[in-house]
Amino acid sequence: MAETTEGPVKRGYYRWTICALLFFATTINYIDRQVLGILAPDLQREIGWSEIDYGYIVTAFQAAYALGMVVVGRLLDKFGTKLGFTIAITVWSIAAMGHALARSVFGFALARFLLGLGESANFPASIKTVAEWFPKKERALATGIFNAGSNVGAILAPMAVPWIALTYGWQWAFIATGAIGFFWIIFWVMLYEKPEQQKRLKQEELSYIQSDPPDTQVKIPWMSLLKHKQVWAFAVAKFMTDPIWWFYLYWVPKYLNSTYGLTLNTIGPPLIIIYLLADVGSVGGGWLSSSLIKRGWSVNKGRKTAMLVCAICVVPIVLASQASELWMAVALLGLATAAHQGWSANLFTTTSDMFPRKAIGSIVGLGGMAGAIGGMLIATLAGFILQLTGSYVVLFAICGSVYLLALFIFNRLAPQLEQVQF
Repeated sequence: MAETTEGPVKRGYYRWTICALLFFATTINYIDRQVLGILAPDLQREIGWSEIDYGYIVTAFQAAYALGMVVVGRLLDKFGTKLGFTIAITVWSIAAMGHALARSVFGFALARFLLGLGESANFPASIKTVAEWFPKKERALATGIFNAGSNVGAILAPMAVPWIALTYGWQWAFIATGAIGFFWIIFWVMLYEKPEQQKRLKQEELSYIQSDPPDTQVKIPWMSLLKHKQVWAFAVAKFMTDPIWWFYLYWVPKYLNSTYGLTLNTIGPPLIIIYLLADVGSVGGGWLSSSLIKRGWSVNKGRKTAMLVCAICVVPIVLASQASELWMAVALLGLATAAHQGWSANLFTTTSDMFPRKAIGSIVGLGGMAGAIGGMLIATLAGFILQLTGSYVVLFAICGSVYLLALFIFNRLAPQLEQVQF
């Protein structure tokens, strides 16, 4: 009877409304950043980019993303997610629409740079919000759900962008997708407050959200974070694995075009399948660790077991460059993207396992900066490798090998997911 009396039905579900807002923000985030990758083969021919030029355009986004991560996490910790998220999505929506004005490599690089600055706030703000709105045992699942928005965005973009570009021109693909963010802002302003300030929240649900031991109230200097090996564990793992996801977003459409001859008319279905599988991986990876923890496993064992499963599932991507036909390549890419998203959901959640809520925005910002720096390196490297060799063999070999190495380093630096004491 106690289970019925204190079960989730009585405590309410408003926290999942907040999770839904994060899901849609992440969806919009990925729609806006995916448009360029889908249009790249056609824009490359129309404007005359080389592979190296395209690498530089992608690098501009990564550089701004890294720069934004240096400050955005700290600003979110200082001013809160409601105002911070509102400003960020306004900036990135305007920048996304601004791509329509570009006519040169420099113009696209400038638009990507501004887009990267705005989009850098999405994950620090979302992870911080999850830490505020969910107890530890639900955070990996909540993170997996909102992180699935990245895959939904990557699915919706190839469904809509080719049709818009072929019907109205490529400029309208950027304008139409960029405008979506302004609708999200309306709901965010209406529905979001901190749990203790949200009048729609039942007392039972507030008590459940706050059921973990209270966080430290000590002021945490930004530079003091760098003294802790747990910070480096998260940052190194992001540096090593985030670039692989960026590579998928920006080069998979080009790979499918150059290897299998897919065009704007035919590229949609393969990309949709790849990112549908990634969606399953995102939610499934978060569910796996949350389920293990609820069954009595330690947080450390549950998180790292899920991360190990994901790291192993990435390995077959090394065969993608040798795939004899399209759908074999799609299957390998779908498995790899699913595994990455499951890995990412659990890696993000380790920040709330190891750090107080007060520091999470800064920690995710530092990790995101490291991931973006890695993304800059892979973007430039990919441009040169493809320009010189025309082959994806080396790039897919890198994709398949880094996760197990990243998990080994992560485990050495944070063997028990120890709580940082400030």
